[in-house]
Amino acid sequence: MEEWLIVDGYNVLGASSEAAQSGSLEEARDRLIRRLSEYQAISGRKVILVFDAHRMPGAGTKQELERIEVHYTRHRETADERIEKLVRQLRQPGRQIFVATSDYLEQRMVFGQGAYRISSRELLREMEAAREGAKRENLIRQMPRKSGMDGLSDEARQRLERWRRKK
Repeated sequence: MEEWLIVDGYNVLGASSEAAQSGSLEEARDRLIRRLSEYQAISGRKVILVFDAHRMPGAGTKQELERIEVHYTRHRETADERIEKLVRQLRQPGRQIFVATSDYLEQRMVFGQGAYRISSRELLREMEAAREGAKRENLIRQMPRKSGMDGLSDEARQRLERWRRKK
């Protein structure tokens, strides 16, 4: 089953320490985009990120950044309205749509349209767990493979080899 994740960008930033750590809203947005791109690659979910356009040039635009779709709402359109519209447009058999927001009313609205809801904090935990899992997997892949004969003395290896060949 195909899975899509629609993220309320500023809502997730508000639930994380990204904005406070980076010093600027633009840096925080860029960091979130990179983290969601990484999450998309690990999870296999198609990610769409939605930002309210206030204080953003190019309002009402859609861009592909870091292999994810990033939507900036139009003037006087909220991220919630755009998310609801996307859920309606993307809903189809064989596709599960998840919406990441901590806005309770928005969670209820998208749930009523057939999407699954996930809180911003849950998404942040899920992203971190996926990242840690990928790191562990990479470390395991990089470890040298050991055979059962590693650690045996040369004499013991030779005896085992002679014993194996007698069969």
